[in-house]
Amino acid sequence: MTGTEPQNGATAQPVGMRLNQLPGDIGGSSAPPGLTGGQKDLASTPAQKQAAANAIEQHIEPDAHKAGDFADAETNGTVKAFRDGWHTSGALKKAHAAWGDQVKNLMHMLASDKAALRSANTTLQTTDVHVGANTNSVSVIQGY
Repeated sequence: MTGTEPQNGATAQPVGMRLNQLPGDIGGSSAPPGLTGGQKDLASTPAQKQAAANAIEQHIEPDAHKAGDFADAETNGTVKAFRDGWHTSGALKKAHAAWGDQVKNLMHMLASDKAALRSANTTLQTTDVHVGANTNSVSVIQGY
């Protein structure tokens, strides 16, 4: 839509719209919000992966478990306090059951992430070896 449109019955002002404008960087679009300034390539060392797995095992899992246990004790006490004649007790009990399921899911996810971090190097190295072997087996240059 280009042209002129009157504003408040006064003189017409130019109006324009451009739909297919290129980003400022000719090499491609800019990074999504929150990802600027980060690494351009996915890369980490085996030591970094091991450190991340150890952090999950030594800090995040135990702390999450402690938080879940603390919530259990506090919520059970509150449910008992409200059990006689209060609808709050039943609702709180249901909410606590949902919380418990979420804590279990979190613990399973952390365990899965820890295992994936520890096996990532083996998986990547094995894949590289297999790709290299398959590439060499079909290469016509190998015979020379």
